[in-house]
Amino acid sequence: MNQTYDIVVIGAGHAGCEAAIAAAKLGQRVLITTLHERSIGLLPCNPSIGGTAKGHLVCEIDALGGVMGILADQTALQVRMLNAAKGPAVRSLRAQIDKARYHDAMLNLLKNTPNLTLRIGEVQALQWQEHQITGVVIDGETIACRAVIVCTGTYLSSKTFVGPVVKSEGPMGLPNARHLGDSFVAMGIKLRRFKTGTPARIDKDTIDYAATEIQNGDDNIRPFSFISTQPIKNVCPCYLTYTNEQTHQIIRDNIKQSAMYSGLIVGVGPRYCPSIEDKVTRFADRNRHQAFLEPETENGREIYLQGMSSSLPAAIQDRFIHTIKGLTNCQILRPGYAIEYACIDPLELLPTLKHKQYTGLYCAGQINGTSGYEEAAGQGLLAGINASRYLNGQPAITLSRTNSYLGVLIDDLTTLGTNEPYRMFTARAEYRLSLRQDNADERLTPLGREIGLVDDHRWQVFQAKQQQLATIRALVTPKIRAEVAKQDHTLREFLPDQPGALLDQITTEIKYAGYIAREQTAIAEIRRQEATPLSPDLNYDTVKGLRREAQIKLNQIKPLNVGQATRISGVTPADITVLLIHLRKK
Repeated sequence: MNQTYDIVVIGAGHAGCEAAIAAAKLGQRVLITTLHERSIGLLPCNPSIGGTAKGHLVCEIDALGGVMGILADQTALQVRMLNAAKGPAVRSLRAQIDKARYHDAMLNLLKNTPNLTLRIGEVQALQWQEHQITGVVIDGETIACRAVIVCTGTYLSSKTFVGPVVKSEGPMGLPNARHLGDSFVAMGIKLRRFKTGTPARIDKDTIDYAATEIQNGDDNIRPFSFISTQPIKNVCPCYLTYTNEQTHQIIRDNIKQSAMYSGLIVGVGPRYCPSIEDKVTRFADRNRHQAFLEPETENGREIYLQGMSSSLPAAIQDRFIHTIKGLTNCQILRPGYAIEYACIDPLELLPTLKHKQYTGLYCAGQINGTSGYEEAAGQGLLAGINASRYLNGQPAITLSRTNSYLGVLIDDLTTLGTNEPYRMFTARAEYRLSLRQDNADERLTPLGREIGLVDDHRWQVFQAKQQQLATIRALVTPKIRAEVAKQDHTLREFLPDQPGALLDQITTEIKYAGYIAREQTAIAEIRRQEATPLSPDLNYDTVKGLRREAQIKLNQIKPLNVGQATRISGVTPADITVLLIHLRKK
């Protein structure tokens, strides 16, 4: 007898795991599928979580009740606050992660989450009737369900490239999804090809560390999760070295053998994470490029050569790596490779991550054209929430650019689209001074509680923190506030007995009060626009006075509110005025 589930999640990477766990916690009977157990919670590229703007996403996922921040804290090898010398808006937490322990922790979590079933197998097809999802086919077996969340990552119709060697496989030689793409084509969902890459892994015992620069973690480590209590220790240092002119010459002499330059790869790669071939070609004036040596696990042998992704033949990679200081005698355990995969156009999705044409179909992660574990996890969390709310007959949750980096990410994808793997940056957030890591819980934990993902323990921790902040604010006299506002002092000097992290948060509020107030004024206007809903069924061809370009764009995007409509390329302020007049008449 065939089994029935409420939701089937396809893929157990970072998007799939967050989606499945969230939906299961919200009471849905969930099946999560993966092609191989090793794919679960896998970090196939760099062994790190967080980074510029990505650290914000992890804190927001945690504040909503997701799991990435908790597991990152549990498995961290080294933690640093990036941009610590810059303003608080751009400071971002980054942790080197023991990728083996992270995988184990995620696998254990999946196996022990009530309402959640894990299955190893290939989803070969989606099933639907009259644009309503009804089930999936897994290894020839039909599984009935009411919703599907597609989180295929870089596994959908994927190929790997090492010079002329092309294989139909997923990351790290794992199986890929060979049949599911046919369902998308049959459903009229267009697929396109994106590409990413990874560098060689080298044996840690064959590196001359004396010839490199040590990169230690921070002394005072703050966690990603607002409920982490165990102190985080720096277990392993990282190291820095550089390419040189000899390295570059070998690459230039053999550039035509790179899969990216030989014409084998047709997918679009990430502009902000270029291969070493791209770096040498595009930045020909630079005589060196950084190469970070990052441990993949605490006790394993593999070192990740960050900044050196390549699709050159293995023999050429061997030659240029051995020209790098500290690596002249290193042993290469695995060559780097490029991977090309299928994804959809995110303009086909609503800001809820539901597909516009198919009820019960949600997409999250790299299937939507993003890059990065953190971007994927955030989308997975929202897709899991909204698939569950759809099944419960509840209104969908949409996040705003005004309350989260995750809102910025999803608004960019579903309003503007992307022509390359999308990566989050602090510069993408207009209100980044208000959307800091330290206040992610204030911004989102009440919403997580309303949704049902924030349990009693997290809520009590949140309330206790709010009480502590209120106590500290009451201790800040006008004189202290004036001294701090001059930028010469911090609250740590005046109130040394209070928790340091909370003093730093309030110091930021005082020092940047004028800028924050300006942002809040702009945020209020955006929220006013977002409070004016637009029906996804509105035919903009019937709105008299709209320019033809605006009609086409609005019919394509189907914005959910006026605020989203204002951000659509090709829609002018005059078009918005016409639209508002139309709404008033209705």
